[in-house]
This record gives sequence, C-alpha cells and structure tokens, in this order.
Amino acid sequence: MIRLASVIDTFEADFRAQYRERLRPEHYRALAAMKHCRTQASPTMQVHCTQCDHQKRVPHSCGHRHCPHCQHHESQQWLERQMKKQVPAEYFLLTFTLPAEFRPLTFAHPRVVYELMLRCGWETVRTFSHNDRQLQGTPGAIAVLHTNTRRLDFHPHVHLVMPAAAVDGMRRQWRTKRRGKVKGGYLFNHKALARVFRAKMLSAIEAAGLALPGRYPKDWVVDCKSVGSGEKALIYLGRYLYRGVIRETDIVACGDGEVSFRYRNAKTGRMELRTVSGAQFLWLVLQHVLPKGFRRARNFGFLHPNCKRLIALLQVLLKFAPGPSTAWVKERAPILCTCCGAAMVIVKTRIRAGGGGTIPVPSAAPGAH
Repeated sequence: MIRLASVIDTFEADFRAQYRERLRPEHYRALAAMKHCRTQASPTMQVHCTQCDHQKRVPHSCGHRHCPHCQHHESQQWLERQMKKQVPAEYFLLTFTLPAEFRPLTFAHPRVVYELMLRCGWETVRTFSHNDRQLQGTPGAIAVLHTNTRRLDFHPHVHLVMPAAAVDGMRRQWRTKRRGKVKGGYLFNHKALARVFRAKMLSAIEAAGLALPGRYPKDWVVDCKSVGSGEKALIYLGRYLYRGVIRETDIVACGDGEVSFRYRNAKTGRMELRTVSGAQFLWLVLQHVLPKGFRRARNFGFLHPNCKRLIALLQVLLKFAPGPSTAWVKERAPILCTCCGAAMVIVKTRIRAGGGGTIPVPSAAPGAH
C-alpha cells in the first residue's frame, strides 16, 4: 500500500510551486498534518502489555478530518447517532447539485456557498413538505455536503436523507406519506425541487453580496429516490464523513513524477484507473479540504439534536424500535503485543517526538488511560 504521507513527501515541493496561488491556510494545515500522520515526526503514545511487561511507543494519528488514516471511529459514532433517530417511514435520498458554472465562485468563497447549499436544500424540502397535502408539517432531514466525484474532481453537491414524514406542531400530529403506485416510492417531483432550489440559491448568493456567473443553465439537477429504511444511504454517507476523499489502498502507483489511483465508474460500476502528475494528484486531494470549523453534516427539523425527546416519544407512541446500532459499528482494532500477542493498553499519550531516554515503567495500573 502506498501511503499518502509518502506521496506528499515526494511531490510537496512541486505542488507548492504549481498551486501556491490557490492554497489557503486550511490547505497548508491539512498538508502538514497528513504528511506527519503516524510517522516518527508525530507525537507518540506509550502502550503496555496486559500479560507481560513489554511496552513500546506508537505514533499518534494526526486526527485531521481529511486524512484517510483517521476519524474512522468518529464516523461510526455519527452513524450510530443517526440510526437511533430512525422513524417508521419510507426514507428518500435527495441530491442537490450546483452547476459547473458556479464552481469558481464556490472555490473562491467556500464557507459562504457551502453554507447556502445546505440551508437552501433544507429550505426547499421544508417548503415542499408544508405544501404537500399528505404531510402538511415540518419534516426532518440529515444533510451531508460532498465536494468531489469519484475521480476526485471538484463537484459540490448536498445529500439529504429524509423520511417521508412530518410533524404538525400546531395540531400535534404525525403524518407520513402514503405509498403510491409509483415503483420505488414517491416523495416530491424532482424537476419542481430543482426549480425552487435554483431560485433560493440565486437569491441567497446575491443577498450574500456575491456576484453571479455571467452565464448559467436554466435547468438545474436535483435527484430524489427511495432508499427504504434509510440504513444503506446513511452508511454510505457516514463512510465518507470523517475521512479523506481517497483510500490509500486505491493509490496503486507512484513513480516517474506521476500517481495512479483507481475509482469506481458510477455509470458502468467498473473500476477504472486515472494517472496524473504528482502535484496534480495532491491538488485533487487537497482542493476538497473544508474551511476551518465548517461542519459537513447537519440535522434539520425533527431530526435536529434538540429534538431527542420528540424522537423518543414518537418511537414509543408508534411502537417502533430502531435497529441495533451494534450491527453497523465496528470496534477499534486492538494494539497487540509483539512478544506474546496479548492486547496492549494506552498508559500515556501525546509524548512529543525527540523526548529521548528510555521509557519509564509506569507507576499507574496498566489499565489506566
């Protein structure tokens, strides 16, 4: 397996020289973090064997949310929280895509445009839900921002996982959408969604003081499809929530100034290979780094974190028990002792590189964290 850190180490100088005009502080921070992730230059943690006296130091992961090494446990925790909020309704996956003409504007003002995409996507489905004869209330939605295609090109879009249900706060009623004759279920008309989303985005961009592109399409693209109970859609979104845009196992070659990586073609379902220069590859990865502090995932409506009591009440009244979260959560792989093979426990963390000296025998119990 070719590590991203080794690719950065090889092509960092060329990358900085070619793309310095496009780089922002968050790009430099991500580059530095991933370059030293789990290397000798990173802080270490001291681990102690539970069976013998063997101990060693293990490099820390960088913890950066765009690093392919890190944040897997956080993704699983997020997925577990979403699964606990399940309600008895058919779920739909809606995808709101920004046209290619808006990509330069988006890259120049990512925090503003990303925020508007999430907000306008939610406001669109909320408007449709209130106007729908069967729902007539406030829906709930889980929104996740994605900025890349499988080829790693810049392609901002927002996914919303939404149950076909709504809460009428005035009448204290819970309503769900009845299954129609349409195969696969029906929520809202995708063309109507696209028109409303387009109007809301254009108005919001102008209100934010940004200049619209000179030309852009009249028809935008919004996809709306049934995803059953929503489990598979949430697992798909959670997989890419707290990690980089590429797995290191998909980097198949690095040499002669080029990097090759594989990806799955969405149309054919087949794995394909893309080869680019080393500097361009790093740009394909780093262009998707989000602004500092920006939250990629949001919960809206009755799925907002402040509505935990409402969700619990609905599940009791509707006699619905969400699936066990343990079915999707994988435990962290233990650190095994190289001497006896037993599990090792962490006794000290964040030991700075260059601390030197021999590792002292810990006075605390081996199980202490």
